[in-house]
Amino acid sequence: MAPTTDSCTSLWPAGRAQECGWPVQVIATPAATAFIDGAALEEQTGRPVRSRHREPGQPRSPKADAIVVAPASFNTVNKLAAGIADNYAIDVVGESLGIGVPVVVLPFVNSAYAARAPFRASVESLRSEGAEVLLGPGEFVPHEPKTDAGAEFPWGLALDRAEAVAR
Repeated sequence: MAPTTDSCTSLWPAGRAQECGWPVQVIATPAATAFIDGAALEEQTGRPVRSRHREPGQPRSPKADAIVVAPASFNTVNKLAAGIADNYAIDVVGESLGIGVPVVVLPFVNSAYAARAPFRASVESLRSEGAEVLLGPGEFVPHEPKTDAGAEFPWGLALDRAEAVAR
């Protein structure tokens, strides 16, 4: 389902996406489950937060119109580019890239990680496969190491780009 309005004002990404008319399915890496309020997200979205493959007989997640991977850690970007699908979230995104679902990756790394050759190669690899990696001037600019830049994370940028690529 495509967004239906331009008045998308929530700061939290799931709420903003819903205000824009997107159905939302939150899929978290195992590490991310410690940082999110899964119960609140389930209540808000009406769907369970998924972090593992479904059990036999459980319903599948709906097919995505677009996928936002955010905040994408150094580890997530590198695993996704290398095809290492060792958790459900990366498995879903990797398969989605392969079948042509628009994927927007919004990294959250510091400048030391961003300067690493493996990371730069991973970003280029993902872009060559059609992923929109929002890294660079006008997009996500890595923060300095050992600083807390979480409040400055540009959630809206990822949602805006997902809307654009899903059309």
